[in-house]
Amino acid sequence: MMRTRPLKVALLGCGVVGSEVARIMTTHADDLAARIGAPVELAGVAVRRPSKVREGIARELVTTDATALVKRGDIDVVVEVIGGIEPARSLITAAFEHGASVVSANKALLAQDGAALHAAAGRHGKDLYYEAAVAGAIPLIRPLRESLAGDKVNRVLGIVNGTTNFILDKMDSTGAGYQEALDEATALGYAEADPTADVEGFDAAAKAAILAGIAFHTRVRLDDVYREGMTEVTASDFASAKNMGCTIKLLAICERAEDGQSVTARVHPAMIPLTHPLASVRGAYNAVFVESDASGQLMFYGPGAGGAPTASAVLGDLVAVCRNRLSGTTGPGESAYAALTVSGMGEVVTRYHISLDVADKPGVLAQVATVFAEHGVSIDTVRQQGKDGEASLVVVTHRASDAALNGTVEALRKLDTVRGVASIMRVEGE
Repeated sequence: MMRTRPLKVALLGCGVVGSEVARIMTTHADDLAARIGAPVELAGVAVRRPSKVREGIARELVTTDATALVKRGDIDVVVEVIGGIEPARSLITAAFEHGASVVSANKALLAQDGAALHAAAGRHGKDLYYEAAVAGAIPLIRPLRESLAGDKVNRVLGIVNGTTNFILDKMDSTGAGYQEALDEATALGYAEADPTADVEGFDAAAKAAILAGIAFHTRVRLDDVYREGMTEVTASDFASAKNMGCTIKLLAICERAEDGQSVTARVHPAMIPLTHPLASVRGAYNAVFVESDASGQLMFYGPGAGGAPTASAVLGDLVAVCRNRLSGTTGPGESAYAALTVSGMGEVVTRYHISLDVADKPGVLAQVATVFAEHGVSIDTVRQQGKDGEASLVVVTHRASDAALNGTVEALRKLDTVRGVASIMRVEGE
């Protein structure tokens, strides 16, 4: 039997995502009520600029006082889509204190203060859901947190930023340079006017922290994630990748160590074989590859950003939280019981593609090979091209630690015959 008294929802932010949330709540009101077991009512919308016309939202619902809205006491669920650290953190905490559960899309805040927010939700017996914080419409948080709760996840490997994937895909498919591809992404609305958060990997790093924490039942903060942007990727790198039967993607990689006692989380460009499922992810799409003991290999694919896709994830959480409110329960909170050590990048073991500018004369390859051997880094393949006294030497290694590779590169730079290190890129997905 459906309850007639509506569940009241406060919406913080009414931009691209927030306006879509409000629209879907209005246009799909009957369906949402049937799925939840009670009507849901948009009780207030907090914005910075109330003069901006928001189609379909009654003007009397709009306020600039977000704090007063979340403290009303009659609000059942607060939906936070304003982003950033403050005032979002204070507003979410206040919502818990005044009786509301929270649905958030705030990856930066959750990556930095997720443990504290979960603790606040637990103290007040409220829900904190955030499916929309990672990979837009793709169901990912809930499968990791619930569907795979009985499994052991060993690796999460994915493309979690649509802007960077669009740029790299354009460079790969057309031969465009980085700036040219970025300009096109900006013109099409895939890149912000200031794309730093995307192209320097900050956005993906926040998502990696969230994914690693859930996958490995261990607290992983943004500061624990190694981050390397993709602004230095060149057309030459793509040419080298194609010679290896690979392409280049900006990947978020969360891994459990072979001994099971530690985990790592990192974001950086990497070459992946064209045979890997992630290699075929085009345009602004996202995809995440999960490897676990019992389930084996799983892949989640779809639109990773945009108003409607992200709003879809928000509404999914809203339905779940409202159902919990009606039944007087809460969903799963933070699971950090494993408390594994979070290791640094130096412990990561993978393959490497190193391009060196060297003198074109006898004995150079032998010198370079000796340096690799002295640092315990095994060489898989070598390719050398030379002309007019100068040459390029491309070395692909077997698996080695990042620390060993760094030591190798520093030693290579000291050789008189090595003019410079043109590029270093990791090779993943094998």
